[in-house]
Amino acid sequence: MRRATTKGFSRTSSLLRERIRKASESRGFAESRVLTHWADIVGGDIASICQPVDVKYSRQSFGATLTVLTTGAQAPMLEMQKETLRTRINAAYGYNAITHMRITQTAPTGFAEGQAQFGAAPKVEKPKPDAATCAEAAEVAAPVGDDDLRQALERLAQNVISKNKNAKKGV
Repeated sequence: MRRATTKGFSRTSSLLRERIRKASESRGFAESRVLTHWADIVGGDIASICQPVDVKYSRQSFGATLTVLTTGAQAPMLEMQKETLRTRINAAYGYNAITHMRITQTAPTGFAEGQAQFGAAPKVEKPKPDAATCAEAAEVAAPVGDDDLRQALERLAQNVISKNKNAKKGV
């Protein structure tokens, strides 16, 4: 039965819970909370220099190995705090789930999976189209009567014409 205050809306977290669980389980995280609340578990200062990658369970012993990704310069500091980190992570699991930690070093740029700093990509400034391209785009969109639609079509035509010109140049 639905509560009267929600008016048919659902929380985003409840809609994405199953997808997040499947994605985290594919990397060995039985508890997705370790991924989603990483900064809360290990602290903001440590979370800014490292990221959990995966959890591997071994057949011979109880417990798992957590792989943490960081830059080469930060690895010695993490190595010294390994036991503290392991204790905090096991507190999040509620039992001694992680028995070993492996620190993987990489540069802050490079492979998509190998970045310690996970942030948005920098915005790239697109070059302004030249006057000939603007005139050609305006000519293509001229028959449209609605102003908003005509402006949108002009922008689309500018992008297409610019792309075609760059393809011909071999850029």
